[in-house]
Amino acid sequence: MKLQEVKKLVVKFFAQWNEVIMSRLGKTPIQLSNNVDIKLSPERVLTVKGPKGELTLELMHGIDIEKNESELLVKNESTTDAFHGLYRSLIKNMILGVTLGFQKKLTLIGVGFRAAVTGNKLNLQLGFSHPTEIELPKGIQVAVDKNVNIIITGIDTQLVGQFASEIRALRPPEPYKGKGIRYENEYVRKKAGKSAKSK
Repeated sequence: MKLQEVKKLVVKFFAQWNEVIMSRLGKTPIQLSNNVDIKLSPERVLTVKGPKGELTLELMHGIDIEKNESELLVKNESTTDAFHGLYRSLIKNMILGVTLGFQKKLTLIGVGFRAAVTGNKLNLQLGFSHPTEIELPKGIQVAVDKNVNIIITGIDTQLVGQFASEIRALRPPEPYKGKGIRYENEYVRKKAGKSAKSK
């Protein structure tokens, strides 16, 4: 067998292998429910409407959708392989957001730490000499339970996650007593103090 033929076989093998292992997530259909309306405009703006609201996403060239009554398939060209799975996840999160919504929970741990919602602002007492106020972004709803549990809800998973991380960043859990703001069920590894080390 000539060297050129061997090279062709190797290239063909790896091309087939890449087709098998690459973007398996992107090729998976997204299940649809009857209460979701999906439209793609000529400007390539995807609009997803559901019981909880409406979200839009601009699709890059090379990414397209194929929809039937029960499922949606995200299609791509060879030049957009790297973005296939990404857009599939973004579209799936849009569909989940307008039907079920997303939620993040934070817990305040510390003496005197408390939270309250007044109007369009979240008021926090975090052990500083002054209270901390955060304006709620559009599309985000916040509820406070027992003055220490913050519940953030919305239809945009990126917005919900970003706002939760901004709140947590105001007072991250410290490593000795664990005081601060943490996600629900977040594990904080504590360090031993100096007195414990000296014993």
